[in-house]
Amino acid sequence: MATLTVDRRSGKIAGYNVQWYEGKRRFTIHLGGKTYSKKTAERFKEIVEALLYYRRNGMTTPEKSVENWLQHAPVELKAKLAKASLVVVDKVRTCKMLWDAFLKFKETEVKPATIKAYHACQAYFFEMFSPTESIEQVTSERLLEWKTSMLDELAEATVTGHVKNIKAVLNWAVSQDWLMKSPAAEIPKGSFRNREKDRFITMAEYGKLLEACPNQEWRVIIALARIGGLRCPSELKRLRWKDIVQDRFTVHSPKTEHHDGRDKRVVPLFDELRAELEKHEKTTEYVVHGFQGRSWNLNVPFQEIAERAGLGKIVCPFVNMRRSRANEVVRRHGEAMERQWIGHSWDVMEKHYLQQLDEDFTKAIEGTC
Repeated sequence: MATLTVDRRSGKIAGYNVQWYEGKRRFTIHLGGKTYSKKTAERFKEIVEALLYYRRNGMTTPEKSVENWLQHAPVELKAKLAKASLVVVDKVRTCKMLWDAFLKFKETEVKPATIKAYHACQAYFFEMFSPTESIEQVTSERLLEWKTSMLDELAEATVTGHVKNIKAVLNWAVSQDWLMKSPAAEIPKGSFRNREKDRFITMAEYGKLLEACPNQEWRVIIALARIGGLRCPSELKRLRWKDIVQDRFTVHSPKTEHHDGRDKRVVPLFDELRAELEKHEKTTEYVVHGFQGRSWNLNVPFQEIAERAGLGKIVCPFVNMRRSRANEVVRRHGEAMERQWIGHSWDVMEKHYLQQLDEDFTKAIEGTC
């Protein structure tokens, strides 16, 4: 039998330990408290007990519930079981391993400019995908979401180049038998906007997202995207406290900086945004400092927040939060202010962002518009 013990530091739960004896030797698997809940730790103990029973009784086929847990368990937990010789885990090839191997293979074959383009693609790739996740988790659906999110950050020609490069990376993975089939095979290289994935995130949903945030920095991130209308992460990561002055703040925009006079824009410090900024730590240079110097992979933690808020998965969340704010600004303050504050040209706004909302129909029926 295995036992579950609690690790405490300064009176707080620092993690859980699953322990068991084989002969006189004690085995321990530690689960960090910040990563794994008590419920997960208890279930993990049950899995350990089942695997010990199978091994002691010479059983090779686990029952369905255990087999299903092993199939969907996080890579880290399976690695812990493998280290304890309770399971045999096939070598997991991560996204980082794929990129490292691909770039090493290509560095002697192509020109430096091409390698530079691959590195640029890699940087944007890791804003959606974690370097440590398995390449098997890179699906067509997620690649489409990645492409759509880039279209709010980059010119369409640039996005097309990145899609071309990720196709080359994944095709190489197929050629090396790392994948059976490339998940990018059906992704179009050219312009892609699936308006069916547009979602207006209401202020009520915004409130639920704030309540589900793990800390104040995440409340500020969501407020800057939904209320401030910032492009994330390119504009978000550049915002400094010195850019915020009294009733307005300056947004530095790398996407539009090559156009005269569009390297930055000044945005009102809306009340909802001010409320979150006033509660945030101001001892650092950047407003959002927790991700500085590391991957800005905001999508995964955001989806966890959305799940806790009871909203389910939100496709392209930062694009949709910015889109929601753009629609509000157009209706309340007009097209000119939307261009000034959110930073769209009108043809882009009309083609990619403007939505029909329920309130539009309500006003039309009531004769108020």
